[in-house]
Amino acid sequence: MAADARFPSRTTGIVCRMTKPAGLLLNQETAQVIQAAFRNAKFPNITGERSVRLLGKVAYGLTNIQVNDLSIEKSDVELKEEDAINIAIKNVTASFKGTLTYGYAGAWFLQLFHSVDFEIESSIDLQLNIKLMCQEDQLAADASDCYLTFHKLTLHLQGDKEPGWLKQLFTDFISFTLKLVLKREVCKEINSLAQMLANFVLDLAVNFVQDKGIIVDLSLASDSVIKTGYIESHHKGLVLYKNYSSILSDSAFSPSLLTESRMLYFWLSEHTLSNLASAAFLDGRLVLTIRGEKLQALFEMEDTEAQQKVVQTIFQGTSYNDSVAKVWSLSQPQITLQPEGTVVKSLVAVEVSILPSEEESLVVLYMEKEITVTIQAAYAEKKLILQPLNSSIEFKVFKCTTDPSGNDPSIQNFMQNMISVVGIPEVISSIESALTSLMSNKGLNLFDIINPEIITRKGYVIVQLDFNFPHHLLLDFLQKKL
Repeated sequence: MAADARFPSRTTGIVCRMTKPAGLLLNQETAQVIQAAFRNAKFPNITGERSVRLLGKVAYGLTNIQVNDLSIEKSDVELKEEDAINIAIKNVTASFKGTLTYGYAGAWFLQLFHSVDFEIESSIDLQLNIKLMCQEDQLAADASDCYLTFHKLTLHLQGDKEPGWLKQLFTDFISFTLKLVLKREVCKEINSLAQMLANFVLDLAVNFVQDKGIIVDLSLASDSVIKTGYIESHHKGLVLYKNYSSILSDSAFSPSLLTESRMLYFWLSEHTLSNLASAAFLDGRLVLTIRGEKLQALFEMEDTEAQQKVVQTIFQGTSYNDSVAKVWSLSQPQITLQPEGTVVKSLVAVEVSILPSEEESLVVLYMEKEITVTIQAAYAEKKLILQPLNSSIEFKVFKCTTDPSGNDPSIQNFMQNMISVVGIPEVISSIESALTSLMSNKGLNLFDIINPEIITRKGYVIVQLDFNFPHHLLLDFLQKKL
């Protein structure tokens, strides 16, 4: 992409920064990837022919080459500012097995052909320079810059570990060719796996930020940035829903807003979160139905004579089990991010109905109110926690069938108090539970997230955390792909 990585695009809605400690942690999984690369490499048959004094021409072929054993002593990672991730893998010991077939015609027309099993012991260093590229607005990994250095390459025939003229002859013949083949096939497989893993991570991210018809666009807004301390990617973060789509042209992101003290950072713009709320409204998700014990808890928050009188007036003696309250948003919520938290402003309707047997339901209370509430968010024990702080309520419409004239202020006063003290926390608790369930369904609960912090500022929110990588995710992925 043509954008200057030093000055992220003004269309950046989401930023992900992974620091070097996270890279070191993920590097511990490199052994799994390298082992998969060796196992999955398709080694071709190796053939050759040489002229040998007194023996004539000697032809040979190595077939059925397979990796028998592999171990990795050490792997180091380094972030290069020239947009590359350098991985140095030290002392990969690998054992290869197969069949050696050879034949030669002597000076006296003596022909001999043999086929023996062989084993090759090797010690190899790998140097990978992985570049992050933009392909069709998506992040891709290129690991084609791959080097193998051989410290040892020893050929054993039929299990005989002692040196002999035959082993020496064929070792001299094939060692150079074998090194080239191993390098080509292993590096090709590593590059293929790197691209698969990049797609795997992208698919995880895309799946996490979409649900049914609501999609967050994670295509790149500008080039990725690699510094010595972190890798950073900038995404558009536009919300797409049916014919609705958002446009961001003035991003507030600056690299200085994020540090390098935690493993992983996510920067989310107010624009992205606000449009997610709008899409949820358009999709009919901002609706809550309350019945039974929960409804009773709302209306019996105080055990006073005045409260009992108001409840009796509203429900006309009907049981809570035969009543239902419905709460829904009448307009798209307005979300503003401030240092004290996320400020949500919305016009909300509340309808309470009683359900007499064999009759249609009767609406006994209906009200519309404009609610403004400040919410602080946290994540702990694999659950999202939403804490309501300051709130204000302004009634726009208030109708009660038992008080059509509206002359009884006790009902409206009671409802205002009930909504402030119990109603808003109950609605937020339901949203909290629904979002936790959604994130768990997307696989967030599979990760061991350490000390997450959700920090709101004017116009944006930062999520910062440390984590442990779930090993089984990578193993499952490799088993499916290989």
